[in-house]
Amino acid sequence: MNSDSHAPLGLKVAAFAGLLFMLAPLALIFLYAFSTEERTYQWPPPGLTLKWFEAAWNRPDVWQALTLSVQVASISTVIALVLGTLVAAAVSGTKFFGRETISLLVILPIALPGIITGISLRSAFNLMEIPFSFWTIILGHATFCIVVVYNNAVARFRRLHGSLVEAAMDLGADGFQTFRHVILPNLGTALLAGGMLAFALSFDEVIVTTFTAGQQQTLPIWMLEELIRPRQRPVTNVVAMVVIIVTFLPILAAFYLTRGGEQSVAGAGK
Repeated sequence: MNSDSHAPLGLKVAAFAGLLFMLAPLALIFLYAFSTEERTYQWPPPGLTLKWFEAAWNRPDVWQALTLSVQVASISTVIALVLGTLVAAAVSGTKFFGRETISLLVILPIALPGIITGISLRSAFNLMEIPFSFWTIILGHATFCIVVVYNNAVARFRRLHGSLVEAAMDLGADGFQTFRHVILPNLGTALLAGGMLAFALSFDEVIVTTFTAGQQQTLPIWMLEELIRPRQRPVTNVVAMVVIIVTFLPILAAFYLTRGGEQSVAGAGK
């Protein structure tokens, strides 16, 4: 098929309708963040104002929840990068009995419903008498963050030509030098993309956090509480805008990094 051919009009309309269906609710969140009405949602909004941004900025509970979310997402991402990369290297670099089973078990936490993962973690923490705290949230988030890093890393490992590693060894490089100068440069964009996706997933996670947080509130949990018992409803929309932006930017960057990384690996193997 000619790549220059135009898509049929019906396909364009269907694609536009699908995008509108997905993005219109997000646009409403942005709009109501500027609404002058505090308690209810009116259409169209009676007026627009910037005062809710100042109100959100001056709310200490928002800053506490935001700080906790950033800390949890950052540490969970670091754990996921280390463990996900190690598992990906083992699965893609060697053949052993049960390799496919291990790969399935690594992917399982993100394939299962979040409530199943949350209940399982909560039961495990109770059995081991581990008090719910900052670290139990991190352990919960790391379970699915590892999957994201693993998927990116194992895909890149499988596209990495073994001849590059063999050539480095033939030239006298030891294992660490080979990893630093050959494997890591080719793996770097995949790990960066996986880390960004892991951070975004952790930052806006609700279900697993509900079962592992105890009395602490991450930003999504704070938003859920505010929707149930609102004090200043537009402030919740302002915070939702922040969550959308913080989540969207790493995903967008990961998309471009992964796309560019595929081309660089293909070029390296020629």
